[in-house]
This record gives sequence, C-alpha cells and structure tokens, in this order.
Amino acid sequence: MFKTHPQDDAVFKDLNVVSMLHHFWEQKQVTGAHVRPESLIVYESSPSPSPPFICYVTLPGGSCFGNFQDCSTRAEARRDAARIALMNSMFNELPSRRITPDFIACSLKEAASTTSETIEDATDPSTGIGAYCFMLESNIGKTMLEFQEIMTIFQLLHWNGTLKSFRERKCSRQHVISYYSQHRLDECTRSHMVLDWMMQEQRSPGLVSHELQVALRELADARRAGRELRFYKEKREILSLALSQAYSKDLEHICEETEWSQAEANPDCIAHNGDVCQTNGLLDKSDHYRLYSQEDISDGETFD
Repeated sequence: MFKTHPQDDAVFKDLNVVSMLHHFWEQKQVTGAHVRPESLIVYESSPSPSPPFICYVTLPGGSCFGNFQDCSTRAEARRDAARIALMNSMFNELPSRRITPDFIACSLKEAASTTSETIEDATDPSTGIGAYCFMLESNIGKTMLEFQEIMTIFQLLHWNGTLKSFRERKCSRQHVISYYSQHRLDECTRSHMVLDWMMQEQRSPGLVSHELQVALRELADARRAGRELRFYKEKREILSLALSQAYSKDLEHICEETEWSQAEANPDCIAHNGDVCQTNGLLDKSDHYRLYSQEDISDGETFD
C-alpha cells in the first residue's frame, strides 16, 4: 500500500482531503467504473475519550485505511485517514496496478524462482502455483485494490479454518476460488465465523480473548504502517462479537443448529470432485506469491 511521508503532509495540509476523497469516488461512478451504487465512504472513529484518536475509512468495495499519525482530535484523525485512503485510491489507478497478461506472466516467473515448482506447474490447478495462476486469471482486468478485496475473503476463510473444512470435504481449489471470487463478504459469512469462534471458546475458555488481543495488536501495527486494514479489522470485529456472546445461555442450542464446520457450505455452488485440495489448503505460505510490485500481499499468515 502507498504510505505518506513528511513531505506529503505539507502538500495535503491545506487541502480538504475528505471532500477530495468523496469527489474521487463520485467521479468513478460518473465515468462508469464498477462501483456499486449503494456503496458509500464510511468513517468510523474509535470510542477513546482522549487522544491519540483513531479513525478508519472504508471505501466502496470494502478496502479500509486508517490514520497512521498520532492525532490529538477526531477531526485530525479523520483527515489523516482520508489522506491515506485518497493517496491509495489515486495510486491504484496507475496502469501498473492492474492485473494484465504481462503482469501474470511476470508474477508466475517470480513465483517459480522462489519455490520448487516450475512455470509448467501453473497449468495444474492442484499445485500452489497453479491455484495462484487460476486466481490471477480469474481476476484479470482488476486493480490491486480490487484484488486485495477478494483476497481478504480468502485470508479470513483460512484464518477461521473454513478452507481446512473445504479440503476435508474434498472441495477442489478452483471451485472454492471461483465461488468466493464472485461473492462478497456478507453478514451470513461473518455470522458463521462468529459461531465457529464461540464454539472454540466453549472448548477452550480464554482462546477468543487471546486471539482478540493478537488481532488488536496486528490492526494497530498495520494502521501505523499505512497498510490496507480490512482483514485485521474484520478479525477484530468477528472476535469481539464472538467474545461478547460466547457465554450466552443459548450458545449450545445455537451451535447445534448452525455449526458451520458440519454443514455443507453452499453445496450447489462449490462442487465436490476428484480434484482434492492438498494438505496445505488452498495456498501454502510459500505459494502465496508477491502480488504487488512494491509489497508482498501475504502477511505470512494468509494461507496455511
């Protein structure tokens, strides 16, 4: 992600970056860009009663950014978050930030040079580089921010253990990728994840609290680094909700009725066949290759 530097602060100091960000996305709708009409730029301020204040801004499509400076007022935090989001939005419009056949070829070559797999393995979707190639080709024409929004879903599915569940049910990689590449992260998916963590808390008391503390640290570190935050923020919200409901008297009944790991997840959309996921899930850590020219999209924890 694109992060501001001290000299950038002087450039943006006297600009109304909140209005500029709104205008930028408004113009994308006018010019026919793929922006959902119901999408809005959403600001969320932390409930802290004293500084430093924190503000997050979520863009149409789901990408999220936050202020990385220490801000003494909520308005300052809002402006700083808007500045980070605006610069990333503008940077995302560069031709080099779009997935093209040339980009895919370069990415596969780089991937092959860093693992034991070869370019020829890219035609086999059962391999790590093959799954990576399939995902890139499925999203050709998309920008890096758009691709990151899709990757966030897979990061969460991996973190939550859902990909492991799909593997155990012998779901093929390409069918899982195809399905979730076409579906947004919605309340239904979040609810299933919350229930999963509630059940894990029932089995191992204190686990969710520990995971939440880890998620909060990860979110703070990523925000201070000026990175895209949706994965970390979704983790925080899922765990917070799971912790608040973990000891509900209705937990046992809810778990019996809706246990995600035992139910068939979208059986009409995710086919089961002989193409079995390998023992390391959709993509291994070593298979989740460098997707940005400037940074590694994998934070060392995207796929197990």
